[in-house]
Amino acid sequence: QVQLAESGGGLVQAGGSLRLSCAASGRTFSSYVMGWFRQAPGKEREFVAALIWGSDSTHYADSMKGRFTISGDNAKNTVYLQMNSLKPEDTAVYYCAAKPRTWGISRSSSAYSYWGQGTQVTVSS
Repeated sequence: QVQLAESGGGLVQAGGSLRLSCAASGRTFSSYVMGWFRQAPGKEREFVAALIWGSDSTHYADSMKGRFTISGDNAKNTVYLQMNSLKPEDTAVYYCAAKPRTWGISRSSSAYSYWGQGTQVTVSS
């Protein structure tokens, strides 16, 4: 049973930073792609960033490039999303997700098999 658990969300002022964590358990994730998505009220879930576990291969949504950084700690089976220069429009529930790496990184939420429960990020202006 694969389990993903996000943490690190909260309330921050515009321009501030947060680091989200996703603790993965249930299997070895070396053959997985780990992704972050977000969903704001009334909007569809959107891709934020993803990495191929154990590699340097990462991918970002254009609006997050230069502000967000995804990384992984193999020893802790944990994936991080460092978010800097936060804007009010970054307010959303952020989800961690996992998919087999067979077809590489995907921006589509439907490609991901496993999801965490989400963590709320609120950026005040």
